[in-house]
Amino acid sequence: MDRKRILSGLGLVLILVLNIAVDRVSKIYIRQHVHLTDNIFVIKNFFTITRAENTGAFLSLGDSLQNPWRFILLALLPCLALTWGLLYVLLKKNLTRLNQIGIILIIAGGAGNLWDRIMYGSVTDFLHLNFQIFQTGVFNVADMSIMAGVGILIVNAYFREREQKKMVAEEKPVTA
Repeated sequence: MDRKRILSGLGLVLILVLNIAVDRVSKIYIRQHVHLTDNIFVIKNFFTITRAENTGAFLSLGDSLQNPWRFILLALLPCLALTWGLLYVLLKKNLTRLNQIGIILIIAGGAGNLWDRIMYGSVTDFLHLNFQIFQTGVFNVADMSIMAGVGILIVNAYFREREQKKMVAEEKPVTA
């Protein structure tokens, strides 16, 4: 491995660790200081801190599953997917920097939520936004990381596709 790849890998691991740390600290603070019945209005009628414990996956999917299915679908498979994703992003040679960052953010968010699910039996959510025409569900820092990672991957794919189409168009001879 060359020095540039090692430094790049260390940078990605640093992003991963910092992201998980911010998620953990925020959830620990919320678990210790915000009760399940609290609604803290940070920005009235827009931004609220309200603690929720999600025992399932996204939108509580799978919360009524019994073991061993619950363990397999909500802990084992996500753990395997996160491990595979981390190895993929660290070992794949031709990923763009944006794809690497996007995947690392998704892995960090998934790891933060998986930690909660394994250690506490539920994921702590606490952020809520009300845009008047629609409201978000209650979410956390890990969810923001996942969404940011997905957003980066989508934007990067869009611009790469545009670039490829432009290159193909420039290669075609003009016929009259």
